[in-house]
Amino acid sequence: MPEPVPTVFDEIFARLTPDSIFGDPRATGAGVAVAVIDSGVERSVLEDKFRAAGTPIQPIEGAVFRSSVPSASGGEARPAPPLEYTGHQSSPHGTTVADIILTLAPQVKLYSADVFGAAGSCEVETVIAALRYALDVWKVKVVNLSLGVPEHKLQQLPRRQQLQRAIEEAYFRDVLVFAAAHNEHPLTRSYPAAFAPPLISVDKGLFADPLGFAYKLSEHVEFQAHGKGYLGPLAREPATSWATPHLAGIAARILSLKPDLKPFEIKTILYWLFRSGSGGS
Repeated sequence: MPEPVPTVFDEIFARLTPDSIFGDPRATGAGVAVAVIDSGVERSVLEDKFRAAGTPIQPIEGAVFRSSVPSASGGEARPAPPLEYTGHQSSPHGTTVADIILTLAPQVKLYSADVFGAAGSCEVETVIAALRYALDVWKVKVVNLSLGVPEHKLQQLPRRQQLQRAIEEAYFRDVLVFAAAHNEHPLTRSYPAAFAPPLISVDKGLFADPLGFAYKLSEHVEFQAHGKGYLGPLAREPATSWATPHLAGIAARILSLKPDLKPFEIKTILYWLFRSGSGGS
């Protein structure tokens, strides 16, 4: 029986191996802008850490987002303009997330979108405003959302539709949105992770290699990534918040090799890399 003739797809996928991609010296995240929508980033802590490790990072920029303010005309409330980012966090969570991304992809251009601020809590509208700002002003290619909106906060249909529209807008503008799944709740779903497929939803797992991940479709969640962080008071506790930036960092490395990849292409590559042996606990 004659040998099957290799197709162009065989040749493409033969090159899509973890070693060929992650071993490429260009796969550093260079040229990729990433927004961390979270609780802010303590800039000096990360700058000092990576400078001491011999891998200085690009300057971190950002903004602090606030709840909507009433309209002067008495109409619908409008988003308050963001405040200047002074290089500080509202809580350590966002710094842990940013550290994970920079550990895997140290040359990304990172933007901190603090949606908690002094209040210590945020509303759906604040997350939407930060996402739109990341798209329109920072022109990011990757958004990390290691936060979730409880289902009960989206009972009002307009709220849910606004969040979904913002996620879909990112998708159609070729921006990858990574969202953390809910941490082990039998009944509650967490948004926006439940809005898959326009985004990449991530659950936590434990992998020997921080670059390890798995395609593990469950409910509305597609991927698992390493669920432990490296910096911060709760970093060693397994959580979807830490898994999500691992996969975002992996995607940033891939994008630094081919910046024009679309979200569905990144999903396909991640799936194929898992099939080729990137996963493994």
